[in-house]
Amino acid sequence: MRDTVIYVKELTKSFKDKEVLKGVNVEVQRGEIFALLGSNGAGKTTLVNILSTLMKADSGEVSVCGFDVKRQSSGIRKSISLTGQFVALDAMLTGRENLIMIAKLRGVSNPVQVADHLLARFSLTDAANHRVDQYSGGMKRRLDIAMSLIGEPAVIFLDEPTTGIDPEARMEVWDTVRELACSGKTILLTTQYLEEAEQLADRIAILHGGKIIKTGTLTELKEMFPPAKVEYVEKQPTLEEIFLAIINKKEDM
Repeated sequence: MRDTVIYVKELTKSFKDKEVLKGVNVEVQRGEIFALLGSNGAGKTTLVNILSTLMKADSGEVSVCGFDVKRQSSGIRKSISLTGQFVALDAMLTGRENLIMIAKLRGVSNPVQVADHLLARFSLTDAANHRVDQYSGGMKRRLDIAMSLIGEPAVIFLDEPTTGIDPEARMEVWDTVRELACSGKTILLTTQYLEEAEQLADRIAILHGGKIIKTGTLTELKEMFPPAKVEYVEKQPTLEEIFLAIINKKEDM
């Protein structure tokens, strides 16, 4: 039985007079891809920043890999990686040089071997000695995720990892995320692309109005809808329809 790796209970966070998180509750199990859906400004990035120790919560309980975010933040930082909405690469360096630089900064004993291993793992060996400013959007994002794996983190936070890249590059990133999950990594993915969650996630949570208003597998969320109408083919509701219906129902209450 899988155990809980990310635990959040009654988490709150405000900025000046705006309450962004209003008692968020989340549990993510080891080895799963957990997608967090929400509109712009829903608080997805705020939640990720708190989980990754970049921001302090106002109240609530938060732990990652058994480490309490308030008292054991250094343990959390050693256990996680964070890939933000925008790639964090030095465009003047080659792909290999970027990886070696991060490996040295993190105190890895064999930075060159680690870099070469990750280049092969993410199908970037042929471009290893090219400057990053010559990479496509998908290649840059794959390299960015590869850099985040240096040090073998148990938990990976992907904050809208496919924002601003083309559909082909998005598919490349999806394949990368699936491979990471298959290798045993726990992944918390925030996204505005509902198809992305539909394709990747083991479970999905919808963040709206500062709270998690629904959590479940795609099948469980679909069961909220009436049986599909059968005409020539059976039409199942898309995740986008489910998402909008849940939000509208909540606002009508």
